[in-house]
Amino acid sequence: MTRGPARSGNTAAPRSVDVARLAGVSQKTVSRVFNDEQYVSAEVRRRVLEAAEELGYRRNNAARALASGRTRSIGVVTLGTALYGPASLLMGVERVVRDTGYALRVVNTVEGDPAGVAGAVDSLLDQGVDGIVISEPIDEDAAEGADGNTSLRIDVPVLVIGAPSPVTAPTVLTAGGGADLMAHTATEHLLDLGHPTVHHLAGPQRWYAARDRLEGWRATLSARGRAVPPAVEGDWSAASGYRAGRELAEDSDVTAVFAANDDMAIGLIRALSEAGRRVPEDVSVVGFDDIPVAAYVTPPLTTVRQPFDAVAQEGLKRLVHAIENPAAAPLPAGDPPIDLIVRASTAPPPSRTTPARGRRTASRPGGSAHPAQLANGGPPTPH
Repeated sequence: MTRGPARSGNTAAPRSVDVARLAGVSQKTVSRVFNDEQYVSAEVRRRVLEAAEELGYRRNNAARALASGRTRSIGVVTLGTALYGPASLLMGVERVVRDTGYALRVVNTVEGDPAGVAGAVDSLLDQGVDGIVISEPIDEDAAEGADGNTSLRIDVPVLVIGAPSPVTAPTVLTAGGGADLMAHTATEHLLDLGHPTVHHLAGPQRWYAARDRLEGWRATLSARGRAVPPAVEGDWSAASGYRAGRELAEDSDVTAVFAANDDMAIGLIRALSEAGRRVPEDVSVVGFDDIPVAAYVTPPLTTVRQPFDAVAQEGLKRLVHAIENPAAAPLPAGDPPIDLIVRASTAPPPSRTTPARGRRTASRPGGSAHPAQLANGGPPTPH
């Protein structure tokens, strides 16, 4: 990986001999510095490290490992958080990596650190991983007002989950898209019940997933010719859903709300109930994720189930194929499943009669379709 000014396609990467020449030392001394060997003075170490930084030089541990046999390890860059979505996705990746016979190395980033991904990738490359999974859900450039010129150059295959790729690499794969289509399914469900429009309790907009869900909701209303109310932004917590619910409860025209995650939906329902707005008799609510408690709240929550295991399974299969077959074309990506879990928090608006529930198909824009799983309050099978 090289940061700093991008190199032209025909410029060779700097070598240890270049570092030695600039620092005024031997190649053996450069090797000693990077291997943390003794008998190197602090001044010489400083000159070597400064020369390496100026040239953009790094030891290619991954290439060295390949020369003697792969390390059979995969690195993961992920946000250090207990939120359901990122944590569940990481668990799915861990299960799949174990099954492939590769070792897993995880480096957590910290929300609010725009250099976090670069530092995490550096750490993984220093460990000689054969491939990297980037599961970084936040656009720190947008959050920090950066110029967006943060592309990293990596010399191993990379899988990016649920976000635009922040890297340049021999092979860059993507997985975990489709949040807009899942939001489309949730919004369509409420419109099909007869609600004139659907309000949205959005996640924080520095998160890629929150943007995708908002866009899917907005596009669905527009395609159906319905009014698009202003979205209310939360922070993924039940407390923020509760605050939004107190605000929405004051508007008697609100009959349906799509929340960008289940925690916010649960807080929203609490606030509506305290304000005398019954769910679903007065207001229908749909969540997103299908967290384990969603089937056991009052009323049981209608939600869209995130396919964390399916995303991890397909993404890692494609990444391992790229690692082991560097000259082959990448395996094609498939469409993620869309499961709408219908429980007791949704119903027609107050003036309509509730139809019998049954099995339906979750349609996708453009005519394709995926089966939508329906459940009636039973236990469930990101955020």
